[in-house]
Amino acid sequence: MKNYIKDQIKKSYETKQAIYENDNLINKIEQVSKLCVELYKGKNKTILAGNGGSAADAQHIAAELVGRYGFDRPSIPSLALTTDTSCLTAIGNDYGYDKVFSRQLEGMGQDGDIFIGISTSGNSKNIINAFTVAKQKGITTVALVGRDGGEMAKMADIALVVPSDSTPRIQESHILIGHIICDIIEKEIFGNGVS
Repeated sequence: MKNYIKDQIKKSYETKQAIYENDNLINKIEQVSKLCVELYKGKNKTILAGNGGSAADAQHIAAELVGRYGFDRPSIPSLALTTDTSCLTAIGNDYGYDKVFSRQLEGMGQDGDIFIGISTSGNSKNIINAFTVAKQKGITTVALVGRDGGEMAKMADIALVVPSDSTPRIQESHILIGHIICDIIEKEIFGNGVS
């Protein structure tokens, strides 16, 4: 069993090593971070959504921004569309599960916001529908995905594609990328910046 545990840690490390060595992906993470810093200076917000573990990741990232990541500072506006059970169940019941995020984004998203859709496959229909609404409203779209990026990577303004086919490795890397973005936002707006 110890060898199995070590093998799982090694696989996680290897996925992160592949990200570390992917200059294109690093550049895109930097691009998303800079966009978020600029949008917060303009009083806009990030909006996130995902399904299952990706829903938890959306909530986690939003909480790091609204609360704090590394140090005490003013709250940063961020919203996870996965938290309001009344909205989710009403929209799911009345319009279908494929509309649970697009309907919320239609009501709460504004021109200048950033919508981050999280999916390991990149093919979550409810995120794809939200990307369509985002385009109509002038909201920048970011796909945080894995595998080949799926349809979301094709639709997004920026696609952050984790180079893995393993759902657990993709999810572990999504939270790493989310943490990096939160760290940069916090330090650029309220700290001494990053080099």
